[in-house]
Amino acid sequence: MFRDEAVIEVAAGKGGDGLVSFRREKYVSEGGPDGGDGGHGGDVILRAVDTESSLLRVGRNHHYRAENGRPGGPRKRSGRRGKGRIIEVPVGTLVRDAEHGNLLKDLAQPGAELVAAEGGRGGHGNTRFATPVRQVPRQAKPGLPGESRKLLLELKLVAEVGLIGLPNAGKSTFLAAVTAARPKVANYPFTTLQPHVGMATVGDYDTLVIADLPGLIEGAAEGHGLGHQFLRHVERCSVLLHLVDVSAPEPAAAYRAIEQELAAYSQTLATRPHLVVASKVEDEAAAAAAGDLALELGQDVLTISSVRRQGLQELLAQARELVRRETGNSEPTGLPWKR
Repeated sequence: MFRDEAVIEVAAGKGGDGLVSFRREKYVSEGGPDGGDGGHGGDVILRAVDTESSLLRVGRNHHYRAENGRPGGPRKRSGRRGKGRIIEVPVGTLVRDAEHGNLLKDLAQPGAELVAAEGGRGGHGNTRFATPVRQVPRQAKPGLPGESRKLLLELKLVAEVGLIGLPNAGKSTFLAAVTAARPKVANYPFTTLQPHVGMATVGDYDTLVIADLPGLIEGAAEGHGLGHQFLRHVERCSVLLHLVDVSAPEPAAAYRAIEQELAAYSQTLATRPHLVVASKVEDEAAAAAAGDLALELGQDVLTISSVRRQGLQELLAQARELVRRETGNSEPTGLPWKR
């Protein structure tokens, strides 16, 4: 099950108390203060990892707490620091303060971390308060409480290419044909109920990370249908592949409907580089419809048949070149020394 939002509460550990203690040993008179400091409380840390693809596991547990610091000991021994709590989240997770809504950090890279709640400092033992004038201090400081806050986690998939189009436009079939991903494929709308990500090989060494996003419908930007839940994921994609089923009636109208929804959601998305792809071109009638679509739109339209595996490598090559121009990366991403 896919989940791209979660609200959690995090609480860092309390600092350990400082100790009031005096050195007491045989043959040692007036040993003086020897109370140690308390240990700091543990931090709560969010870490982006490749092994997570959804916020489902994180969202199941609403409360995350780090360990408290241990109190100080005699002989100037400091208390042990509390063990921190590391919460692993998918790459591409936005962390916001749930109460104020401000963005704390975008965990867009593997290994990126955010200290969501800092542990409280340990209190000072009475050794800290000894002076030439005050040689027998009976004072120590308690540990400070750790931070606690409520967080809103939002996942935006990180992919180079995003597949958009009306339901049943052939996006899942295309993704299954060019990657090892296995989204549900069936001959009826809304078979894709959650995003899927796969990696396609382009040429001998290059790769593309492709996201299949659930089909949008007219009015998605206002919350209609399922696609509106996943529009945020399109924002992460450098390039969009707009698949249009030319075997269905009025492909130009289908193309314009999706473009209008993207523009209604975000003007940035409306200008995002994209390729128009005529899908399901498996007979002469579909090929003629693809030509008519190109004439009506006044731009190039690539033709593919995922079932027959026709035109797929040509499409991937053009998408890769467009991604390179957008990201400024002119080198293949899949070369052995880049892995």
